[in-house]
Amino acid sequence: MVKEVFFINQKNLTPLIKEVPLEGRPRERLKVFGVKALADHELLAILLRTGTSKVHVLKVAMNFLQHFESIHELKFASLEEMQKVKGIGPTKAIEIQAAIELGTRIAQSAIPKFGQITSTRSAGEWLLHEMRDLHQEHLVVLFLNTKNEIIQKRTIFIGSVNSSVAHPREIFKEAVKYPTARLILAHNHPSGDTDPSQADLIFTKRMIACGDLMGIEVLDHLIIGENTFISLREKSHLFEIS
Repeated sequence: MVKEVFFINQKNLTPLIKEVPLEGRPRERLKVFGVKALADHELLAILLRTGTSKVHVLKVAMNFLQHFESIHELKFASLEEMQKVKGIGPTKAIEIQAAIELGTRIAQSAIPKFGQITSTRSAGEWLLHEMRDLHQEHLVVLFLNTKNEIIQKRTIFIGSVNSSVAHPREIFKEAVKYPTARLILAHNHPSGDTDPSQADLIFTKRMIACGDLMGIEVLDHLIIGENTFISLREKSHLFEIS
């Protein structure tokens, strides 16, 4: 529970959000702990931004939520109904309704898919066309769901693929944002030579081991050359440990 702190002005005691300790303010809590750590009234307070001359925004947010039997009812609340709560004027009511509608549309939207991978070779042929003319090394990751549909394609690094730059944590941090079941790594060799370096092999081995721990299968690591590519799954024994 956030303690209300008051300061004295010339006429009355006015509670302000800036008088709430930093660790109790919604914006600061979101930055430190993440959005999922905030209570409903804290999220709403961030949207409202300000309270009234006598009630700070956290209290306005709590009063607003208590006006309705459940948070689900907000989906159907009219602008007029929202404005029955003290501190909620036309502008704030419109902003709340817009935020609710945006959240509803996000919830109803489907995860975009970029086609289905039937084999890592088909992925290699696609990526060869996209990556063979790049003048710097790019590390690209295809994130796949359980049906091997590509749900996201990300360029994670630009530069040499080695253990000091291309760290598995950055890749798996992206992977957990989506319903990722498996992934395919790919990077290009601007020289056109597809022979894997020692750094390529070490990085691949680390990725496979981390994937096993995370429950996300690393299907392959493709090396893209000028007119061809190789599959480390086919060319090395690294994937035998997975």
